[in-house]
Amino acid sequence: MDLLDDGPEEGDGNTPEFSVSELSGAVKRVIEGEFGFVRVKGEVGRVSRPRSGHIYLDLKDDKAVISGVMWKGVASRLQTQPEEGMEVIATGRLTTFPGQSKYQIVIEDMRPAGAGALMAMLEKRKALLQSEGLFDASRKKPLPFLPEIIGVVTSPSGAVIRDILHRLRDRFPRKVLIWPVAVQGAKCAPEVTRAIEGFNQLTPGGALPRPDLLIVARGGGSIEDLWGFNEESVARAAAASDIPLISAVGHETDTTLIDFVSDQRAPTPTAAAELAVPVRRDLLAWTDEVQARLSRAITQRLELRDQRLRDLSRALPRPDMLLDGPRQRLDTISDRLPAALTRGVQTRRVVLSETAGSLRPAMLRSRLAEETRRVAQIGSRLDPRIVQRDVAQKSERVADLARRLDAAFQQSTGKRRERLDALDRLRETLGYKATLKRGYAVVRAEGQVVTTKAEAEKAGGLEIEFNDGKMRIGGSVPKKAPPKKKAPEQGSLF
Repeated sequence: MDLLDDGPEEGDGNTPEFSVSELSGAVKRVIEGEFGFVRVKGEVGRVSRPRSGHIYLDLKDDKAVISGVMWKGVASRLQTQPEEGMEVIATGRLTTFPGQSKYQIVIEDMRPAGAGALMAMLEKRKALLQSEGLFDASRKKPLPFLPEIIGVVTSPSGAVIRDILHRLRDRFPRKVLIWPVAVQGAKCAPEVTRAIEGFNQLTPGGALPRPDLLIVARGGGSIEDLWGFNEESVARAAAASDIPLISAVGHETDTTLIDFVSDQRAPTPTAAAELAVPVRRDLLAWTDEVQARLSRAITQRLELRDQRLRDLSRALPRPDMLLDGPRQRLDTISDRLPAALTRGVQTRRVVLSETAGSLRPAMLRSRLAEETRRVAQIGSRLDPRIVQRDVAQKSERVADLARRLDAAFQQSTGKRRERLDALDRLRETLGYKATLKRGYAVVRAEGQVVTTKAEAEKAGGLEIEFNDGKMRIGGSVPKKAPPKKKAPEQGSLF
């Protein structure tokens, strides 16, 4: 029976009864038959993405709302993922969902409704990323001056990679690693994201070395062609890259979301290669100039130091002048030393004689007798045993003092003998006799030392003393002086 026939007349008790499932199935067949293919323009409302990979959303205008579902296979092929507030054109078929007595559209394709919708979505994403601080200049990394390895994310078959390689070869040849990706379409965004993340996961110095710099490049195109580089996943991957990244997407007037998060934006892929490396010839010229400046600076510094050294050397006295004063003082001391030693010996001899004169034997014998009588008188008043004990103690003390006195005398005598020997050696060293052994000679005239040529010319005769003897030149031989009388010796102690 046709469920869409005209209703029964009022009071007709023969109208058949249908179950809920039969009625829902009939409605489903009617809707799917009448609306098997539709295109709907509307604004995306609520968007839900469960783990299954399907997308559930609402399409709405100012008066109505239609639920929509997009299966996983269709969602993965979309060039532009739906977002809330985006105006789109959805293509699909209407169907019902009997479990909830609702109808919905099964979307098989979805595109933004013109460039205005894309730009609105782009501005929304830009505002979101900017609020997170991904556009801040403080987080952008400086580019390496001369990278060893450059990673390029682009299509391997386009003119972009040829332009980059050609410009690198002209400026400064470097090693280049190419990660081939799709630069437009549904595969663009996920492949570019994986390429940036893959380069960052390489190990520095490994079998496949990690690049020092990344270039993400693509030629010009419409906003739809460049839309893959406006995806949020690409922008976040570029912002999270530990390797400095240059974006070179489109021509100079084209702007994509990756340009705002990259460390450096290049207007063209060729300009990206120019930013990546310096010009080798300019570097060589600069190093030559620096080397020349360094050579000039070193030469000038050495010349200044040499001039300074010459100035200081002129201010210093001559070496022979430095020795004149000490040499003259040495000669004076050498002449005075024999007489000083003689006087010192004579003085000590007089002191010894005076001391020895007071120690006459008769005086010592009388002093000893007196002390003996005194001891005898004292001894008569003392107990013999006490005297013996005291005498024994005194004897031990005297013996100890005698030993100590003898040791002190020997030590004092030894020190005085060593000092006298040292003075005698010093006398011999500083005396003019030692100077004669080194090839010098002493010139005398009438017993006086001659030190100038004028004195020698005035003298009637000269006496020259060498190390091995004296020689007389001119004049008469001087008479020998009568020997001096010896001083009377002091009396002996005994």
